[in-house]
Amino acid sequence: MRIKKRKRQNRAVKFYTACCGFRKPFRVFCCGTFVHHLVDRRITPADHVLSQLLGSPVKLFTTRCIIAELKRLGPSYTEALDAARSLVIARCGHEEIKGGDACIRDLIGKTNAEHFFLATTDYGLREKFREVPNTPIIYASENAVMLESPSAFQRSYVKNMEEKRSHLSSLEDKILNRRKFNEENSDTEKEGTEDQQTIKKKKVRKGLEVKDKVQFKRKRAKGPNPLSCLKKKKRENTSTPPKDGNGNSGKKRNRKRTRSKSNKSKQASQAEN
Repeated sequence: MRIKKRKRQNRAVKFYTACCGFRKPFRVFCCGTFVHHLVDRRITPADHVLSQLLGSPVKLFTTRCIIAELKRLGPSYTEALDAARSLVIARCGHEEIKGGDACIRDLIGKTNAEHFFLATTDYGLREKFREVPNTPIIYASENAVMLESPSAFQRSYVKNMEEKRSHLSSLEDKILNRRKFNEENSDTEKEGTEDQQTIKKKKVRKGLEVKDKVQFKRKRAKGPNPLSCLKKKKRENTSTPPKDGNGNSGKKRNRKRTRSKSNKSKQASQAEN
């Protein structure tokens, strides 16, 4: 159950931040009964408990009317009175001191423009402020502090406001129609001047017999050179050595003489003699 409650409270915080404009650090207005309950049940420190509940640092507020009401309640509320005096005092907007409920109504107003989280244990006060848009309510049980989920009235109010934002107001519609009218008139004037200028240019060009635009030939991709596609021919060796007058070539032929054995023996005998 704790996990489900925690998820429900996180969804409520996201609803108020995304749809109602609440920003961190959150501002919590503490009623006198809420302060007394926290002191009596020893749910302290209050700022740490509320920051854990909302998942963000908080600032605690009260008014001088709430402090005056705790004074009137007698000595049993002295600890609650001291705790309330330590909170930040908000301006309630009226000079005379009023009761706690009336002071809270004046402070929050019709739409809770100051973006306060209302912390109270008074069930009647909680029922009244469920019908006030943009007003999240924090209440205290026996030993814990809880955040109420947004009421059906608050959800319907946010839905209606989003639908109004998506549509144009009467003033915006008038401004848009004026702009359209001015743009149409300017366009027609430009078209008339452009037509006159083009007619004059055509007349001048007809007299000079000049073409309107210079005609350029597009360079297209050409085919390969046919000579480069031919196969290479093998070169024949046509160079021949020069010939003599007899028809012989100029190169000398190497000739070897072969001597017979009889000649060799004769030469040897002559040498011995």
